[in-house]
Amino acid sequence: MRHLPTRTTRTSHRGVIGALLAGLLCAAGATVPAVADSPAPAPAPAPQAGNGLALTPPMGFNNWNSTHCRAEFNEAMVKGIADIFVEKGLKDAGYQYVNLDDCWAKPQRNADGKLEADPQRFPNGIKSVADYVHSKGLKIGIYTSAGTKTCDSVGLPGALGHEYSDAQQFADWGIDYLKYDNCNNQGVDARQRYTTMRDALAATGRPIVYSICEWGENKPWEWAGEIGNLWRTTGDINDSWGSMLSLMKQNLPLAAAAGPGHWNDPDMLEVGNGGMTDTEYRTHFSMWSVMAAPLLIGSDLRKAGPETFEILSNHEVIAVDQDPLGKQGTVLSSTGGRWVVTKEMQDGSRVVALFNEKGSAQRISTTAEAAGLPKATAYTMRDLWEHTTYNTAGSVSATVPAHGTVLLRIAADRKWAAHPPAVELGLNASPLIEAGRTAALTTTVTDLGRTPATKVSAALTGPSGWQVKAASPTRSPALPTGRALTTRWKVSAPAGTATGTYDLKLTAQYRSSAGTRVRSTVPFQAHVVVAPPAGAGYLSDLPQLSAANGWGPVEKDTSNGESKAGDGNPLTIGGAVFAKGLGVHADSAVEFYTGGACGAVTAQVGVDDEKGAKGTVAFEVWADGTKVASTGVLTNAMPAQPLSADVSGAQVVRLVVTDGGDGVDSDHADWADLRITC
Repeated sequence: MRHLPTRTTRTSHRGVIGALLAGLLCAAGATVPAVADSPAPAPAPAPQAGNGLALTPPMGFNNWNSTHCRAEFNEAMVKGIADIFVEKGLKDAGYQYVNLDDCWAKPQRNADGKLEADPQRFPNGIKSVADYVHSKGLKIGIYTSAGTKTCDSVGLPGALGHEYSDAQQFADWGIDYLKYDNCNNQGVDARQRYTTMRDALAATGRPIVYSICEWGENKPWEWAGEIGNLWRTTGDINDSWGSMLSLMKQNLPLAAAAGPGHWNDPDMLEVGNGGMTDTEYRTHFSMWSVMAAPLLIGSDLRKAGPETFEILSNHEVIAVDQDPLGKQGTVLSSTGGRWVVTKEMQDGSRVVALFNEKGSAQRISTTAEAAGLPKATAYTMRDLWEHTTYNTAGSVSATVPAHGTVLLRIAADRKWAAHPPAVELGLNASPLIEAGRTAALTTTVTDLGRTPATKVSAALTGPSGWQVKAASPTRSPALPTGRALTTRWKVSAPAGTATGTYDLKLTAQYRSSAGTRVRSTVPFQAHVVVAPPAGAGYLSDLPQLSAANGWGPVEKDTSNGESKAGDGNPLTIGGAVFAKGLGVHADSAVEFYTGGACGAVTAQVGVDDEKGAKGTVAFEVWADGTKVASTGVLTNAMPAQPLSADVSGAQVVRLVVTDGGDGVDSDHADWADLRITC
């Protein structure tokens, strides 16, 4: 795959085999044309984007993220997902496609050159399964590749050279959606391969949504609108914060290409698969909806808990994704990991996503006018996760938890006064607390509304056994527009409290001008930390405050390896092996608490040898939000480079690896021999 490290699953073949064959063929000056197995109709069919399908982003299910090619992917699972769509209200929420990914077929075509279902997985055949899905009022999708074989490691039959017979076979089975992958493509031009299948689908006469899955390698957003209904803009997602964040950043700049019948696709949803927190999954679902991305559930719903269904069935967030105007959200700002993304809606309202990329709470703000709304006395503002409506004088602001998203729908509505004023609950900083010691925190409750908030009170609570005491007033009789109740607190965790992240909650209660009582609560994360030991030591041995990685987890004392913890290799740069350090994958950020007691960070840095000649990265050291050292772009051909940074007085040191400006393919980076002096 283009942006991911080589893996042993089917996706390892995408960037390795396909690209290698393409390179060899191009070097030889040769081409391998696709040979259609029946004549193409003339004249050519209308562009696929004009086929009247997918006028809003497709919603449904795909098994790959949860099952890959394991035996549990079978007829019983597919039917069970269809049942759950109906029983759990997902069908009513808009989900309609139950899609089969790779590994549904037998390894060889039959004597007539036709595809056949794996008899172990689908003993009754694909048409039987399609009939069952259709009986539930749903639709069914299938998978193949625009190559000689699919992406599975066994190599099941692909459609290259069989486009017309395969398309007709899919139509005969009752297929409603085709995902067309990119493996084993023999170096044939991507646009040619995907156009041939477009024509083959059109020739069947059956309406089949066409999903182009060439991983964004040939910039399909520039040409695929005339060919498919949606196209992948990225490589595969995996169930991690870093992966989701990387794909979101790749997809956000492509808003101009999206619209009814033709969508940017940053890959399927991981919500419910267990690799992220519920806060991160809500961000995942929010940002995919703001980007007007397809919403294809990638978790096994037979095993999903209530929180997963709550996220996936949020009708107000789904309405953002499914808005018929078909606009993809655009970025207003992203400074310091504080993202403001806005989306124009058909009714004239604007959706604003306040997204916090960082590992600690941050205040993120904009205005209704900046979001594209006309100037007005006041606006209505609907919180799409809290399902509450407020009025605002124009400020749009929130203190957003780590990796969280506040999703708001704002309108210039004459009835704004019928709603209570919005208040912003803020914390002055991400609290860092040494066990057994008292930390000072400050909270604010600010009236953002056009109307006053009266009888305002604030309460801060912590985990059981913690002491939280107010050191200044917690009440105010009234807060007019823009005024705040500021309260100082003394917070302590009991001696012996383990390092880690703990929840604090700030709750505000107030009354609107109409007398309505309002209660609002915002969670914050407190970090229990320990002071670094005096003297020189390895920074990689200290507890991490937060970590985000482009692929898999950050690895201690090994390279990044693959997607699971502990699967890395010895840290190796330019043939030199290092016993200590961190192995990461761009884009990456790791934070450590240094408590103002440390002076210098040193390391030997570079691209790990495990990626051969691939990979370009840049290293940065930040001290309390200020960049204090950087390397510039490093390549795999370079030996380990020394890096030193003065972090004197910093409470938090942040180690950052960026992609070198050319994407994240093979960007395995090592912070080798990573030391700190305190």
